[in-house]
Amino acid sequence: MKEAPLSGGPDRELRLVPGVSCARGDGEIRVATRRRNASLGADAPWKGKMLARLAHGASRPSDLVADAAQDAEPVEVEALIAQLEAGGWLAVAVRYGGRTLYTLLPESPLGTAPGSGGGGDGAVLSRFTVVRRERDGLVAESPLASARLETHDPAVRAAVGVLAGAGGAAELAAVAPAAAARERLVADLLRSGLAVSSAEEEGAQLRLGQWQPHELWFHRRSRMGDRSDAAEGYGRTMWARGSHDPLPGRREPYPGPEVALHRPSLEALRRADPTLTSVVEDRRSLRVHDDDNPITADQLGELLYRCARVRSERAGDGVEYLSRPHPSGGSVYELELYPVVRLASGLDAGMYHYDAHAHRLRLVQEAGPDVRRLMRTALRAAPTPGTPQVLIVVTARFGRLMWIYEQMPYSLILKHVGVLYQTMYLVATAMGLAACGLGGGDATDFNAATGTDYATESAVGEFSLGSRPPLE
Repeated sequence: MKEAPLSGGPDRELRLVPGVSCARGDGEIRVATRRRNASLGADAPWKGKMLARLAHGASRPSDLVADAAQDAEPVEVEALIAQLEAGGWLAVAVRYGGRTLYTLLPESPLGTAPGSGGGGDGAVLSRFTVVRRERDGLVAESPLASARLETHDPAVRAAVGVLAGAGGAAELAAVAPAAAARERLVADLLRSGLAVSSAEEEGAQLRLGQWQPHELWFHRRSRMGDRSDAAEGYGRTMWARGSHDPLPGRREPYPGPEVALHRPSLEALRRADPTLTSVVEDRRSLRVHDDDNPITADQLGELLYRCARVRSERAGDGVEYLSRPHPSGGSVYELELYPVVRLASGLDAGMYHYDAHAHRLRLVQEAGPDVRRLMRTALRAAPTPGTPQVLIVVTARFGRLMWIYEQMPYSLILKHVGVLYQTMYLVATAMGLAACGLGGGDATDFNAATGTDYATESAVGEFSLGSRPPLE
Protein backbone atom coordinates (compact mmCIF):
# COMPACT_ATOMS: atom_id res chain seq x y z
CA MET A 1 0.00 0.00 0.00
CA LYS A 2 1.34 3.45 -0.95
CA GLU A 3 2.11 5.73 2.00
CA ALA A 4 0.15 8.96 2.23
CA PRO A 5 2.37 11.98 1.48
CA LEU A 6 1.84 13.47 4.92
CA SER A 7 4.26 14.56 7.59
CA GLY A 8 3.75 14.52 11.34
CA GLY A 9 1.95 12.05 13.53
CA PRO A 10 -1.52 10.54 13.31
CA ASP A 11 -4.59 12.60 14.08
CA ARG A 12 -7.33 11.58 16.52
CA GLU A 13 -11.09 12.03 16.56
CA LEU A 14 -12.91 11.67 19.87
CA ARG A 15 -16.50 10.90 20.80
CA LEU A 16 -18.28 9.66 23.90
CA VAL A 17 -18.61 5.89 24.14
CA PRO A 18 -22.20 4.82 23.31
CA GLY A 19 -24.33 4.61 26.43
CA VAL A 20 -22.48 7.34 28.35
CA SER A 21 -24.68 10.09 29.76
CA CYS A 22 -23.89 13.39 31.48
CA ALA A 23 -25.49 14.93 34.55
CA ARG A 24 -25.18 18.10 36.58
CA GLY A 25 -25.84 18.55 40.29
CA ASP A 26 -24.39 19.98 43.50
CA GLY A 27 -22.11 22.23 41.52
CA GLU A 28 -20.33 19.46 39.62
CA ILE A 29 -20.67 17.68 36.31
CA ARG A 30 -20.48 13.89 35.94
CA VAL A 31 -20.37 11.20 33.25
CA ALA A 32 -21.99 7.82 33.84
CA THR A 33 -23.31 4.55 32.56
CA ARG A 34 -25.74 2.48 34.59
CA ARG A 35 -22.76 0.64 36.10
CA ARG A 36 -20.24 3.38 36.92
CA ASN A 37 -19.81 7.14 37.08
CA ALA A 38 -17.11 9.75 37.56
CA SER A 39 -16.94 13.40 38.49
CA LEU A 40 -15.40 15.86 36.04
CA GLY A 41 -15.00 18.49 38.73
CA ALA A 42 -16.75 21.81 39.09
CA ASP A 43 -19.52 22.48 36.62
CA ALA A 44 -18.75 24.98 33.88
CA PRO A 45 -20.65 25.89 30.70
CA TRP A 46 -17.70 25.01 28.48
CA LYS A 47 -17.56 21.47 29.94
CA GLY A 48 -21.22 20.86 29.20
CA LYS A 49 -20.81 22.22 25.69
CA MET A 50 -17.79 20.00 25.06
CA LEU A 51 -19.56 16.88 26.33
CA ALA A 52 -22.59 17.67 24.16
CA ARG A 53 -20.32 17.98 21.13
CA LEU A 54 -18.62 14.66 21.95
CA ALA A 55 -22.01 13.00 22.37
CA HIS A 56 -23.28 14.08 18.98
CA GLY A 57 -20.24 13.39 16.82
CA ALA A 58 -16.50 13.01 16.55
CA SER A 59 -14.20 15.95 17.21
CA ARG A 60 -10.45 16.49 17.08
CA PRO A 61 -8.77 17.63 20.30
CA SER A 62 -7.59 20.83 18.62
CA ASP A 63 -11.17 21.68 17.64
CA LEU A 64 -12.35 21.15 21.21
CA VAL A 65 -9.61 23.47 22.47
CA ALA A 66 -10.54 26.12 19.91
CA ASP A 67 -14.26 25.80 20.67
CA ALA A 68 -13.68 26.51 24.37
CA ALA A 69 -11.03 29.19 23.83
CA GLN A 70 -13.16 32.05 25.18
CA ASP A 71 -14.07 30.21 28.40
CA ALA A 72 -11.12 27.95 29.26
CA GLU A 73 -7.37 27.76 28.85
CA PRO A 74 -6.05 25.11 26.44
CA VAL A 75 -4.40 23.29 29.34
CA GLU A 76 -7.80 22.95 31.08
CA VAL A 77 -9.45 21.49 27.98
CA GLU A 78 -6.55 19.13 27.37
CA ALA A 79 -6.66 17.99 30.99
CA LEU A 80 -10.39 17.21 30.71
CA ILE A 81 -9.81 15.29 27.49
CA ALA A 82 -7.05 13.29 29.17
CA GLN A 83 -9.32 12.58 32.16
CA LEU A 84 -12.14 11.38 29.90
CA GLU A 85 -9.78 9.23 27.87
CA ALA A 86 -8.09 7.67 30.91
CA GLY A 87 -11.50 6.95 32.45
CA GLY A 88 -12.60 5.01 29.39
CA TRP A 89 -15.34 7.47 28.44
CA LEU A 90 -14.02 8.32 24.96
CA ALA A 91 -13.85 6.26 21.80
CA VAL A 92 -10.74 7.33 19.90
CA ALA A 93 -10.52 7.05 16.12
CA VAL A 94 -6.93 7.28 14.84
CA ARG A 95 -6.52 8.83 11.38
CA TYR A 96 -3.56 9.25 9.10
CA GLY A 97 -3.22 10.51 5.55
CA GLY A 98 -6.91 11.34 5.27
CA ARG A 99 -8.21 7.88 6.24
CA THR A 100 -9.38 6.32 9.48
CA LEU A 101 -7.07 3.51 10.54
CA TYR A 102 -8.74 2.14 13.66
CA THR A 103 -10.95 2.99 16.62
CA LEU A 104 -10.10 2.17 20.22
CA LEU A 105 -13.43 1.62 21.98
CA PRO A 106 -13.02 1.42 25.80
CA GLU A 107 -14.95 -1.06 27.91
CA SER A 108 -13.47 0.09 31.24
CA PRO A 109 -10.93 2.72 32.38
CA LEU A 110 -7.80 2.88 30.19
CA GLY A 111 -5.39 4.55 32.54
CA THR A 112 -2.69 7.01 31.52
CA ALA A 113 -1.99 7.86 27.92
CA PRO A 114 0.63 5.84 26.00
CA GLY A 115 4.14 7.15 25.75
CA SER A 116 6.12 7.50 22.57
CA GLY A 117 7.81 4.59 20.90
CA GLY A 118 4.99 2.06 21.23
CA GLY A 119 6.46 0.11 24.13
CA GLY A 120 9.39 -1.60 22.45
CA ASP A 121 10.00 -3.96 19.56
CA GLY A 122 9.20 -7.04 21.64
CA ALA A 123 5.48 -6.26 21.91
CA VAL A 124 3.15 -9.05 20.71
CA LEU A 125 -0.56 -9.67 20.78
CA SER A 126 -1.78 -11.13 24.03
CA ARG A 127 -2.52 -14.84 23.72
CA PHE A 128 -5.99 -14.01 25.04
CA THR A 129 -6.73 -11.56 22.22
CA VAL A 130 -9.34 -12.80 19.77
CA VAL A 131 -9.58 -11.29 16.29
CA ARG A 132 -12.89 -11.73 14.49
CA ARG A 133 -14.89 -10.24 11.65
CA GLU A 134 -17.59 -7.71 12.47
CA ARG A 135 -19.44 -5.93 9.68
CA ASP A 136 -16.76 -4.74 7.22
CA GLY A 137 -13.71 -4.97 9.45
CA LEU A 138 -11.80 -6.96 12.02
CA VAL A 139 -12.29 -6.50 15.75
CA ALA A 140 -9.63 -7.40 18.31
CA GLU A 141 -10.79 -7.98 21.89
CA SER A 142 -9.62 -9.78 24.99
CA PRO A 143 -11.14 -10.71 28.36
CA LEU A 144 -8.18 -8.94 29.99
CA ALA A 145 -8.34 -5.79 27.87
CA SER A 146 -9.87 -2.47 28.82
CA ALA A 147 -10.82 -1.70 25.20
CA ARG A 148 -11.54 -3.34 21.90
CA LEU A 149 -9.85 -2.36 18.64
CA GLU A 150 -12.05 -1.87 15.58
CA THR A 151 -10.02 -1.79 12.36
CA HIS A 152 -11.01 0.29 9.35
CA ASP A 153 -7.97 -0.04 7.12
CA PRO A 154 -6.25 -3.04 5.50
CA ALA A 155 -2.86 -1.86 6.73
CA VAL A 156 -3.98 -2.03 10.35
CA ARG A 157 -5.44 -5.50 9.83
CA ALA A 158 -2.11 -6.59 8.43
CA ALA A 159 -0.27 -4.99 11.34
CA VAL A 160 -2.43 -6.83 13.87
CA GLY A 161 -1.54 -10.07 12.10
CA VAL A 162 2.17 -9.24 12.20
CA LEU A 163 1.96 -8.65 15.96
CA ALA A 164 0.76 -12.23 16.40
CA GLY A 165 4.06 -13.55 15.04
CA ALA A 166 7.26 -14.33 16.88
CA GLY A 167 8.93 -11.17 15.57
CA GLY A 168 6.37 -8.93 17.24
CA ALA A 169 6.48 -5.17 16.78
CA ALA A 170 9.99 -5.32 15.35
CA GLU A 171 8.54 -6.59 12.06
CA LEU A 172 6.06 -3.73 11.67
CA ALA A 173 8.54 -1.61 9.72
CA ALA A 174 7.54 -3.51 6.60
CA VAL A 175 3.85 -2.68 7.05
CA ALA A 176 2.17 0.60 6.09
CA PRO A 177 1.14 3.16 7.35
CA ALA A 178 3.97 5.41 8.47
CA ALA A 179 6.12 4.86 11.53
CA ALA A 180 4.27 7.40 13.68
CA ALA A 181 0.94 5.61 13.11
CA ARG A 182 2.52 2.21 13.78
CA GLU A 183 3.95 3.46 17.06
CA ARG A 184 0.57 4.82 18.08
CA LEU A 185 -1.11 1.49 17.23
CA VAL A 186 1.36 -0.54 19.30
CA ALA A 187 1.07 1.91 22.20
CA ASP A 188 -2.73 1.71 22.15
CA LEU A 189 -2.65 -2.08 22.02
CA LEU A 190 -0.29 -2.17 25.01
CA ARG A 191 -2.27 0.44 26.91
CA SER A 192 -5.53 -1.45 26.46
CA GLY A 193 -4.07 -4.89 27.24
CA LEU A 194 -4.63 -6.29 23.77
CA ALA A 195 -0.84 -6.63 23.47
CA VAL A 196 1.88 -7.41 25.99
CA SER A 197 5.49 -6.28 26.10
CA SER A 198 6.86 -9.79 25.49
CA ALA A 199 5.59 -13.27 24.65
CA GLU A 200 6.84 -14.63 27.97
CA GLU A 201 4.97 -12.10 30.09
CA GLU A 202 1.66 -13.98 30.32
CA GLY A 203 3.09 -17.38 31.20
CA ALA A 204 5.22 -16.26 34.11
CA GLN A 205 2.41 -16.32 36.69
CA LEU A 206 -0.17 -18.92 37.62
CA ARG A 207 -2.99 -16.36 37.53
CA LEU A 208 -2.74 -16.23 33.73
CA GLY A 209 -0.99 -19.50 32.97
CA GLN A 210 -3.91 -21.45 34.46
CA TRP A 211 -6.34 -20.11 31.88
CA GLN A 212 -6.93 -21.33 28.34
CA PRO A 213 -7.93 -18.36 26.14
CA HIS A 214 -11.37 -19.69 25.26
CA GLU A 215 -12.26 -20.28 28.92
CA LEU A 216 -11.27 -16.82 30.12
CA TRP A 217 -12.93 -15.19 27.11
CA PHE A 218 -16.15 -17.11 27.79
CA HIS A 219 -16.02 -16.15 31.47
CA ARG A 220 -15.67 -12.46 30.66
CA ARG A 221 -18.27 -12.27 27.91
CA SER A 222 -20.97 -14.21 29.74
CA ARG A 223 -20.84 -11.90 32.76
CA MET A 224 -22.07 -8.33 33.10
CA GLY A 225 -19.64 -5.53 32.33
CA ASP A 226 -19.47 -2.02 30.98
CA ARG A 227 -19.65 -3.26 27.41
CA SER A 228 -22.74 -5.38 27.96
CA ASP A 229 -24.38 -2.52 29.83
CA ALA A 230 -23.57 0.33 27.48
CA ALA A 231 -23.12 -1.06 23.99
CA GLU A 232 -25.04 -4.33 23.83
CA GLY A 233 -28.04 -5.99 25.36
CA TYR A 234 -27.51 -8.41 28.21
CA GLY A 235 -29.88 -10.96 29.69
CA ARG A 236 -33.55 -11.38 28.84
CA THR A 237 -33.83 -8.92 25.94
CA MET A 238 -36.04 -10.96 23.56
CA TRP A 239 -33.63 -9.73 20.87
CA ALA A 240 -34.97 -12.09 18.16
CA ARG A 241 -38.58 -10.95 18.43
CA GLY A 242 -39.82 -9.78 15.05
CA SER A 243 -36.99 -11.39 13.09
CA HIS A 244 -37.23 -15.08 14.07
CA ASP A 245 -39.98 -17.30 15.42
CA PRO A 246 -39.38 -18.78 18.88
CA LEU A 247 -38.82 -22.51 19.09
CA PRO A 248 -41.77 -24.52 20.40
CA GLY A 249 -41.55 -26.07 23.84
CA ARG A 250 -41.75 -29.58 22.43
CA ARG A 251 -39.03 -30.93 20.21
CA GLU A 252 -40.20 -32.42 16.92
CA PRO A 253 -40.62 -36.15 17.63
CA TYR A 254 -38.28 -38.69 16.09
CA PRO A 255 -40.00 -41.11 13.69
CA GLY A 256 -38.83 -44.26 15.52
CA PRO A 257 -41.15 -46.60 17.43
CA GLU A 258 -42.44 -45.46 20.82
CA VAL A 259 -41.85 -47.12 24.17
CA ALA A 260 -44.33 -46.36 26.95
CA LEU A 261 -42.68 -45.73 30.31
CA HIS A 262 -43.67 -46.53 33.87
CA ARG A 263 -45.34 -43.69 35.79
CA PRO A 264 -44.66 -43.96 39.53
CA SER A 265 -47.15 -42.84 42.17
CA LEU A 266 -45.89 -39.57 43.59
CA GLU A 267 -48.10 -39.99 46.66
CA ALA A 268 -46.52 -43.35 47.38
CA LEU A 269 -43.06 -41.88 46.90
CA ARG A 270 -43.84 -39.05 49.31
CA ARG A 271 -44.56 -41.64 51.97
CA ALA A 272 -41.80 -44.18 51.21
CA ASP A 273 -38.84 -42.16 49.92
CA PRO A 274 -35.80 -41.58 52.13
CA THR A 275 -35.48 -38.09 53.54
CA LEU A 276 -33.77 -35.27 51.66
CA THR A 277 -30.94 -35.26 54.18
CA SER A 278 -30.44 -38.99 53.66
CA VAL A 279 -30.12 -38.79 49.88
CA VAL A 280 -27.91 -35.70 50.04
CA GLU A 281 -25.57 -37.36 52.53
CA ASP A 282 -25.64 -40.80 50.87
CA ARG A 283 -25.10 -39.55 47.32
CA ARG A 284 -21.95 -40.88 45.72
CA SER A 285 -20.63 -41.03 42.16
CA LEU A 286 -20.79 -44.74 41.32
CA ARG A 287 -19.23 -45.81 38.03
CA VAL A 288 -19.50 -49.62 38.36
CA HIS A 289 -22.78 -51.39 37.49
CA ASP A 290 -24.13 -54.88 38.21
CA ASP A 291 -24.61 -56.45 34.79
CA ASP A 292 -26.01 -59.62 36.35
CA ASN A 293 -28.95 -57.55 37.61
CA PRO A 294 -29.18 -54.58 35.24
CA ILE A 295 -31.32 -51.50 35.57
CA THR A 296 -34.92 -52.12 34.46
CA ALA A 297 -37.07 -50.20 32.01
CA ASP A 298 -39.42 -49.33 34.88
CA GLN A 299 -36.55 -47.87 36.90
CA LEU A 300 -35.41 -45.78 33.97
CA GLY A 301 -38.98 -44.62 33.44
CA GLU A 302 -39.35 -43.69 37.10
CA LEU A 303 -36.12 -41.70 37.13
CA LEU A 304 -37.05 -39.79 33.97
CA TYR A 305 -40.54 -39.10 35.31
CA ARG A 306 -39.22 -37.80 38.61
CA CYS A 307 -36.45 -35.70 37.06
CA ALA A 308 -37.49 -34.39 33.68
CA ARG A 309 -41.16 -34.85 32.72
CA VAL A 310 -43.19 -31.82 31.64
CA ARG A 311 -45.59 -31.08 34.45
CA SER A 312 -47.43 -28.19 32.82
CA GLU A 313 -47.32 -25.77 29.89
CA ARG A 314 -48.34 -22.16 29.38
CA ALA A 315 -47.93 -19.51 26.69
CA GLY A 316 -47.00 -15.87 27.05
CA ASP A 317 -45.56 -13.22 24.73
CA GLY A 318 -45.59 -15.78 21.94
CA VAL A 319 -43.28 -18.14 23.86
CA GLU A 320 -44.23 -21.57 25.20
CA TYR A 321 -43.13 -21.97 28.83
CA LEU A 322 -42.87 -25.27 30.67
CA SER A 323 -42.62 -26.65 34.19
CA ARG A 324 -40.42 -29.65 35.05
CA PRO A 325 -39.17 -31.04 38.37
CA HIS A 326 -35.79 -29.31 38.04
CA PRO A 327 -35.40 -25.50 37.76
CA SER A 328 -34.67 -23.66 34.53
CA GLY A 329 -34.07 -19.96 33.97
CA GLY A 330 -37.13 -18.26 32.51
CA SER A 331 -39.09 -21.57 32.51
CA VAL A 332 -37.78 -22.16 28.99
CA TYR A 333 -36.38 -25.69 29.49
CA GLU A 334 -34.06 -26.11 26.54
CA LEU A 335 -32.52 -29.41 27.69
CA GLU A 336 -33.39 -32.76 26.10
CA LEU A 337 -32.49 -36.25 27.36
CA TYR A 338 -31.29 -39.12 25.19
CA PRO A 339 -30.88 -42.45 27.02
CA VAL A 340 -28.27 -44.55 25.22
CA VAL A 341 -28.95 -48.10 26.38
CA ARG A 342 -26.34 -50.84 26.45
CA LEU A 343 -28.08 -53.12 28.93
CA ALA A 344 -31.50 -52.68 30.55
CA SER A 345 -34.05 -55.30 31.49
CA GLY A 346 -37.17 -54.86 29.35
CA LEU A 347 -35.59 -52.41 26.89
CA ASP A 348 -33.67 -53.10 23.69
CA ALA A 349 -30.21 -51.64 23.27
CA GLY A 350 -30.01 -48.46 21.24
CA MET A 351 -30.30 -44.70 21.42
CA TYR A 352 -33.61 -43.17 22.50
CA HIS A 353 -35.07 -39.71 22.91
CA TYR A 354 -37.13 -38.98 26.01
CA ASP A 355 -40.38 -37.23 25.06
CA ALA A 356 -40.94 -35.35 28.30
CA HIS A 357 -44.40 -34.21 27.23
CA ALA A 358 -45.77 -37.74 26.68
CA HIS A 359 -43.39 -39.55 29.07
CA ARG A 360 -42.29 -41.94 26.35
CA LEU A 361 -39.10 -43.03 24.68
CA ARG A 362 -38.72 -42.87 20.93
CA LEU A 363 -36.04 -44.92 19.24
CA VAL A 364 -33.51 -42.71 17.47
CA GLN A 365 -31.04 -45.35 16.36
CA GLU A 366 -30.60 -49.04 16.99
CA ALA A 367 -27.38 -50.34 18.54
CA GLY A 368 -24.52 -49.92 16.09
CA PRO A 369 -21.23 -48.08 15.48
CA ASP A 370 -22.59 -44.58 16.19
CA VAL A 371 -24.17 -45.69 19.46
CA ARG A 372 -21.04 -47.56 20.52
CA ARG A 373 -18.97 -44.45 19.80
CA LEU A 374 -21.08 -42.51 22.31
CA MET A 375 -20.33 -45.16 24.92
CA ARG A 376 -16.60 -45.11 24.16
CA THR A 377 -16.60 -41.35 24.60
CA ALA A 378 -18.17 -41.81 28.03
CA LEU A 379 -15.35 -44.15 29.00
CA ARG A 380 -12.77 -41.55 28.00
CA ALA A 381 -14.54 -38.90 30.09
CA ALA A 382 -14.75 -41.10 33.21
CA PRO A 383 -12.58 -44.23 32.99
CA THR A 384 -14.38 -47.20 34.55
CA PRO A 385 -13.87 -50.98 34.62
CA GLY A 386 -16.92 -51.39 32.40
CA THR A 387 -19.25 -49.59 30.03
CA PRO A 388 -22.32 -47.84 31.53
CA GLN A 389 -25.59 -49.70 31.30
CA VAL A 390 -27.32 -46.44 30.33
CA LEU A 391 -25.68 -43.23 29.22
CA ILE A 392 -28.03 -40.27 29.35
CA VAL A 393 -26.84 -37.70 26.82
CA VAL A 394 -28.10 -34.23 27.74
CA THR A 395 -28.52 -31.88 24.80
CA ALA A 396 -29.63 -28.28 24.43
CA ARG A 397 -31.97 -26.88 21.81
CA PHE A 398 -30.00 -23.65 21.78
CA GLY A 399 -32.64 -21.52 20.13
CA ARG A 400 -35.02 -21.96 23.04
CA LEU A 401 -32.76 -19.80 25.23
CA MET A 402 -30.82 -17.86 22.62
CA TRP A 403 -34.01 -16.39 21.15
CA ILE A 404 -34.65 -14.72 24.50
CA TYR A 405 -31.26 -14.05 26.12
CA GLU A 406 -28.16 -12.20 24.93
CA GLN A 407 -24.48 -12.80 25.78
CA MET A 408 -25.12 -15.23 28.63
CA PRO A 409 -27.43 -18.03 27.36
CA TYR A 410 -24.71 -20.67 26.98
CA SER A 411 -23.47 -20.08 30.51
CA LEU A 412 -27.10 -20.44 31.63
CA ILE A 413 -27.35 -23.74 29.76
CA LEU A 414 -24.37 -25.09 31.71
CA LYS A 415 -26.00 -24.04 34.98
CA HIS A 416 -29.11 -25.93 33.91
CA VAL A 417 -27.00 -29.03 33.22
CA GLY A 418 -25.66 -28.77 36.77
CA VAL A 419 -29.07 -28.59 38.44
CA LEU A 420 -30.32 -31.45 36.25
CA TYR A 421 -27.29 -33.54 37.26
CA GLN A 422 -28.02 -32.94 40.94
CA THR A 423 -31.67 -33.81 40.49
CA MET A 424 -30.76 -37.07 38.78
CA TYR A 425 -28.12 -37.81 41.41
CA LEU A 426 -30.58 -37.42 44.26
CA VAL A 427 -33.38 -39.38 42.61
CA ALA A 428 -30.97 -42.17 41.63
CA THR A 429 -29.71 -42.31 45.22
CA ALA A 430 -33.26 -42.51 46.54
CA MET A 431 -33.95 -45.36 44.09
CA GLY A 432 -30.78 -47.29 44.96
CA LEU A 433 -29.22 -46.81 41.52
CA ALA A 434 -25.60 -46.10 40.56
CA ALA A 435 -25.19 -42.65 39.03
CA CYS A 436 -22.28 -40.51 37.86
CA GLY A 437 -22.25 -37.17 36.11
CA LEU A 438 -19.47 -36.99 33.53
CA GLY A 439 -17.22 -33.98 33.15
CA GLY A 440 -16.92 -33.97 29.37
CA GLY A 441 -17.89 -35.56 26.10
CA ASP A 442 -17.76 -35.20 22.33
CA ALA A 443 -20.74 -33.28 21.01
CA THR A 444 -19.97 -34.31 17.44
CA ASP A 445 -20.69 -37.95 18.31
CA PHE A 446 -24.27 -37.04 19.19
CA ASN A 447 -24.73 -35.09 15.97
CA ALA A 448 -23.30 -37.95 13.91
CA ALA A 449 -25.69 -40.41 15.57
CA THR A 450 -28.80 -38.24 15.14
CA GLY A 451 -28.09 -36.19 12.02
CA THR A 452 -28.95 -33.05 14.00
CA ASP A 453 -27.33 -29.75 13.09
CA TYR A 454 -24.48 -28.91 15.48
CA ALA A 455 -25.50 -25.28 15.99
CA THR A 456 -29.19 -26.15 16.45
CA GLU A 457 -28.99 -28.92 19.05
CA SER A 458 -25.90 -30.50 20.52
CA ALA A 459 -24.71 -32.43 23.55
CA VAL A 460 -23.85 -30.35 26.64
CA GLY A 461 -23.63 -33.12 29.26
CA GLU A 462 -23.47 -36.87 29.84
CA PHE A 463 -24.73 -38.89 32.82
CA SER A 464 -23.96 -42.54 33.57
CA LEU A 465 -26.73 -44.66 35.10
CA GLY A 466 -27.12 -48.31 36.05
CA SER A 467 -27.84 -50.84 38.75
CA ARG A 468 -25.82 -50.65 41.94
CA PRO A 469 -23.51 -53.59 42.71
CA PRO A 470 -24.40 -55.53 45.90
CA LEU A 471 -21.43 -54.18 47.88
CA GLU A 472 -22.06 -50.53 47.02
